[in-house]
Amino acid sequence: MENNETPAPEAVQTGAEIAPIEPGPTSRWLGEHSLPHTFLGFALDGVELVGVEPEHLPMVGKALHDQGYNYLRLMCGYDEGPGERLVSVYSLTHCYDDADRPPEVRLKVFLDRADPQVPSVYWIWKAADWQERETYDMYGIIYEGHPNLIRILNMEDMVGWPLRKDYVTPGFYEVQDAL
Repeated sequence: MENNETPAPEAVQTGAEIAPIEPGPTSRWLGEHSLPHTFLGFALDGVELVGVEPEHLPMVGKALHDQGYNYLRLMCGYDEGPGERLVSVYSLTHCYDDADRPPEVRLKVFLDRADPQVPSVYWIWKAADWQERETYDMYGIIYEGHPNLIRILNMEDMVGWPLRKDYVTPGFYEVQDAL
């Protein structure tokens, strides 16, 4: 296992016992269809988390879309910390008529900070259009194949990615530096 891979959780502590974590329904389905992924566990809200390598995102995304995950509710990015990986996150919902609690899954794509590139999912979910642009603008994640990947929140000539945890505002100094 490479350093940038997230190992699948194998067990969860319940009281004094350690119980194995069973993959959720989406991870089981992906496995049955030989779609490359890593089961990452469950978020605090109970949503299944699935890790996907960047090169497999279009294939896994299209398969999930075809299975009914037709709503990209949220697409965003985050920084694991200075010098660490960047992550592109896709929160998908299986929308259908009369759904009381529609199934959800969150895909996470872990990216190398030095070259954060991932294929665009704009061609699967049109809602990714502005969300990929915003994530590009703030974190510098390049969504390959996006039809118009430009800055939308910052000025076009801005240098750097302001939501990265190692970003330093040009010309900024601390008060103690001025004393």
